[in-house]
Amino acid sequence: MMAGDRRSLRLLVTGGGTGGHTYPALTTIGAVRERAAAAGVDLDVLWVGTADGLEAHVSAENGIPFRAIKAGKLRRRPNLRELASNIADMFRIPVGLIQAASIAARYRPDVVLSTGGYVCVPLGLASRVFGRPLVMHEQITALGLANRILARFATRIALTHPSSIDHLPGSARDRAVVTGNPIRPHLVHGDATSVWEHFGLTPGLPLIYVTGGAQGSRQINTMIEEILPSLLTRSQVLHQCGAGWIGQLAQSADRLPEELRRRYHPVPYIGGELADVFAAADIVVSRSGAGTIAELTAVGKPSVLIPLVPSAGDEQRQNARYLAESGAARAILEDKPGADRLLAELNALLGNPGDRAAMAWAAKSLGRLDAADALARVILDESGVVGFLDAGDGGHRTV
Repeated sequence: MMAGDRRSLRLLVTGGGTGGHTYPALTTIGAVRERAAAAGVDLDVLWVGTADGLEAHVSAENGIPFRAIKAGKLRRRPNLRELASNIADMFRIPVGLIQAASIAARYRPDVVLSTGGYVCVPLGLASRVFGRPLVMHEQITALGLANRILARFATRIALTHPSSIDHLPGSARDRAVVTGNPIRPHLVHGDATSVWEHFGLTPGLPLIYVTGGAQGSRQINTMIEEILPSLLTRSQVLHQCGAGWIGQLAQSADRLPEELRRRYHPVPYIGGELADVFAAADIVVSRSGAGTIAELTAVGKPSVLIPLVPSAGDEQRQNARYLAESGAARAILEDKPGADRLLAELNALLGNPGDRAAMAWAAKSLGRLDAADALARVILDESGVVGFLDAGDGGHRTV
């Protein structure tokens, strides 16, 4: 290649609907761009998703070209409302397939990355029609419905967990590789000091970070609200409760004695400060979705996990049980646990810093900080433009 003569790689990305599908895609795009640039290759990216999905907002926020298509979702709950939605989506599916085929034909990607969600199916099928390599990434242990469809013809199947191999069709297993689940790299570089100042926290007093996701969790919020008077006697709480709950929980805080009120900090949303919050937190209370588990293990934080039940394939309960059996978390696995159970778990950890340290070490040992880089190398190798998967470049392991 002559000086100044640079190659280019066209990457079509599809996936979204939730943060669990969207943020691994975003992080991987950054890793592919970095790897490609080091090899003298310019990266051209097009992200395809739904207009109302999180991916539309995230791609715009990060300056990534985006195209929206129609997509239909198969809902499997046997009730009239879900049946009506399925019927409506039956008309969206063929429109989405035509749109996906048109985009793929015009864009002519070198490789397609699918990170999950029902919007992936039309683009995955289009990649097959046009003979373009498809790299499918699965965040959860069991495969979602969309990925069960795509796994049959994806050229490479990237998995978060080695145990996921058992959920693949037999014919797909020789195309699988374990990369881990990419997390946003800045999350492991937080500054605890900035959190103390930003939220008015007290250094030296154990900090519990509570989150139920961006919208908050009714179950977690009500449990925390109930145990606040006791919990705040030996800790302080930073509570991401969701915009719909901030008014009620602020009123609950106002009813606390003054010395406890200063220790409770409900906020509607934690955004760019999340890395700093993780750095400062002594214990995390949260759900146990795939993205959350990847983050907790990457940053090495002890946690009390309250799975969303039911979730697809009971995935969250499986995740929580896995971390608990590894010594990295406490798991509350009942369908409807009482708030006193959460208080007991938190009091046990607050009273034993040694247990917290052991859990942090166990969590850290389960994390994969190189997941985005490992997945990027798979994508580049499948593209045919840049090859990395030689014997001397084993940043991921094949199953």
